Amino acid sequence: QVQLVESGGGLVQVGGSLRLSCAASGLPGGRYVMGWFRQAPGKEREFVTAHTARTWSSTTYADSVKGRFTISRDNAKNTVYLQMNSLKPEDTAVYYCAAGLEYGSTFNFARQYNYWGQGTQVTVSS
Repeated sequence: QVQLVESGGGLVQVGGSLRLSCAASGLPGGRYVMGWFRQAPGKEREFVTAHTARTWSSTTYADSVKGRFTISRDNAKNTVYLQMNSLKPEDTAVYYCAAGLEYGSTFNFARQYNYWGQGTQVTVSS
């Protein structure tokens, strides 16, 4: 059974920081890109960031979080992290981690991911 379990969400003040974790287990064999998406009430799920597992690893970020968020992964622990700094009220959303087989060269579309966590709530208050 594949499981992606997010943790680390919570309530934080504007300008504060949080670190989200996503522990993956039971993934079938293969090389996966790990990504983070978020969804606010009444809005579409949007791409946040992704990290490949290729020899020449790469990361990509949505413009809205570039310079503030950092994705990283610990392959030994099958865990991916999202460090969020300088948080804004607009960052309030449920954050989801996702895993997808590494096809293609871009990974910013939800349809490219095969497995999803249940999400963790991040609330940024002013």
